[in-house]
Amino acid sequence: MNRFAKCSWSVLAINVLVIVWGAFVRASGSGAGCGSHWPLCKGEVLPREPGMATVIELTHRVTSGVALVLVFAMAVWAWRAFPKGSPVRVSATWAAAFMTGEAAIGAGLVLLELVAHDASLKRALSMSLHLTNTFFLLAALVLTAWWSSGATATTPARAIRLRGQGAVPWLLALPLVGMLVVGTSGAVAALGDTLWPARSLAEGIAQDFTVGAHLFLRLRLIHPFIAGATAAALVVVAPIVRALRPDSRVRRASYAVTLLLLAQIAAGLVNLALLAPVWMQLVHLVLADLVWLALVLLAATALAPDAARQSSSSSERDASRPLASPRSAI
Repeated sequence: MNRFAKCSWSVLAINVLVIVWGAFVRASGSGAGCGSHWPLCKGEVLPREPGMATVIELTHRVTSGVALVLVFAMAVWAWRAFPKGSPVRVSATWAAAFMTGEAAIGAGLVLLELVAHDASLKRALSMSLHLTNTFFLLAALVLTAWWSSGATATTPARAIRLRGQGAVPWLLALPLVGMLVVGTSGAVAALGDTLWPARSLAEGIAQDFTVGAHLFLRLRLIHPFIAGATAAALVVVAPIVRALRPDSRVRRASYAVTLLLLAQIAAGLVNLALLAPVWMQLVHLVLADLVWLALVLLAATALAPDAARQSSSSSERDASRPLASPRSAI
């Protein structure tokens, strides 16, 4: 693996950690730790005698700034290291664009005071936008790392091709869109767990079914059904794509998606049983990010031009292979 690929995988890992810490900021109620000031914290670069909420929020801002610099440096490096038309250039540029969106949305949440105990519809919409942008950022980062792995000046990176792929793009589109919906509903449901914590599972269910319950609580009730439907779609789609694209990379990505999905379902059940403690919310989020990354890699490997050619060659070999006679079969 070349140096750029190693660094891009590291940038991806750092961004996942920053995302998890951002979830901890929300779950711990520390979103207003720096007040309504941005980029300063309480009007200062380094607040004097900061409380725990301020330390948590300021740490997230500093690590987010480091991640921003790393993503932009990676994008510049991609333009210098890879030739014109390389998909690595494209994905790295999109990563920088989505990283800019992350910073803008984060700043908007603080400046509009859509943090801490705010339960407005505006916060739900902004969180949904934030989660969607985060998923696109992770997709761009993992594609940058994947396409650059093994790519050299003489061996170009593998791009995605949609034409001539048959039903595979449509099959993959269903779980990809489903994961976005699951992620956004899960983010709002987690906010409901933070704002209206329940002391028991029965109390939580009663909150969800209360007449006039808040939208966040309604989504907390609906989220498991959305997640279950998306999981069912993934369980069906993964083996079909694996059969249509008999490629070792597709097979590995398909198995990774399935295993991570099972772990995510188990984590969701544990999260529900334990009444969504902060640590379990973070585990649940990490697994959701990993499922998304594995699904993006499944799409990237299945829709690669060489995967389609290998599938066609395999079909032609099977069609040209003579049928065994009854005597030879005996």
